[in-house]
Amino acid sequence: MVFQDALTGDAFLTRSTITSSRTIEWETPDGVRTYPLVVVDVSAASHPFWTGSRRTLDTAGQVEKFHRRYGRTAGGRA
Repeated sequence: MVFQDALTGDAFLTRSTITSSRTIEWETPDGVRTYPLVVVDVSAASHPFWTGSRRTLDTAGQVEKFHRRYGRTAGGRA
């Protein structure tokens, strides 16, 4: 099974029980082989903890989205 980071394109081969209908050609010591492909949103190649970069989160926007969705009651308690 090959997992590929959607943001960076980095890929790695490992074992997994997950299934996928997508495939990829992967170079091995025995030649090129076809493996199932799973595209992931975050891996060590793009995670801020491992890369040392920071992402700006729109926390105020997330709070407003929450209040729009679930409402706000008087007194500030839900």
